[in-house]
Amino acid sequence: MGDSMPAHRISVHQALGGGAVADVLLWKKWGGGVVVLTSATASWFLFERAGYNLLSFVANVLLLLVVILFFWAKSASLLNRPLPPLPDLEISEASVVKVADALHVWINRGLSIARDIAIGRNLKLFLQVAVLLWVASYIGSLFNFLTLAYIGVLISLSVPVLYDKYQHHIDDKLSVAHRTIQTQYRKLDESILKKLPMQLNKGRRCSRVSWSSEKCDNSLRDGFDGFPTYEGFFSLACCYYTY
Repeated sequence: MGDSMPAHRISVHQALGGGAVADVLLWKKWGGGVVVLTSATASWFLFERAGYNLLSFVANVLLLLVVILFFWAKSASLLNRPLPPLPDLEISEASVVKVADALHVWINRGLSIARDIAIGRNLKLFLQVAVLLWVASYIGSLFNFLTLAYIGVLISLSVPVLYDKYQHHIDDKLSVAHRTIQTQYRKLDESILKKLPMQLNKGRRCSRVSWSSEKCDNSLRDGFDGFPTYEGFFSLACCYYTY
């Protein structure tokens, strides 16, 4: 079986960015992984099981923090003690630009997909988006947002490390599943999707546009003899818009 394995191995750490986040997700820093898992579990238990309200909880925590820092600073000035060791609470312009660029790419991609569906009448893309949205709606009906977020944290802390450890075996299974899905999709495409009319008006538009005097004004043809006239351009625009 060793000969059937691929010669190269994907670096999961580099695929995740190769930074502190990758170290936490791959449990290379046990402290960070434990903190994230404990915080997520405690938050899910407080808000989902214990019935705490998120807004009230956040407001109370911030109120407690502000009171502690205020009296710490007052007591430090009276007792000649050092002030609270607060970091520089400021977001750099580079971070804002980086986040804005990422959002710009994702928003434009979503708008491009919407344009292809609405204007381009891409039936395959429409079916893919419809199925994806239906699956998301079905999953959302089973769990609330907080539970979904907690499940996402658990998956993020388990799937990357498992894939990094058993990469070859998982790739073999995924390749078999991918080939099966591709075969079924090809059958569906050949039997159903290709038989559906993609652009009903394309042939109709080409067959109906003509240079006859019944559809276009004579000024249209006059506009192409020598220097084009305004009437010719206007008739051309009317003919293209109508047919």
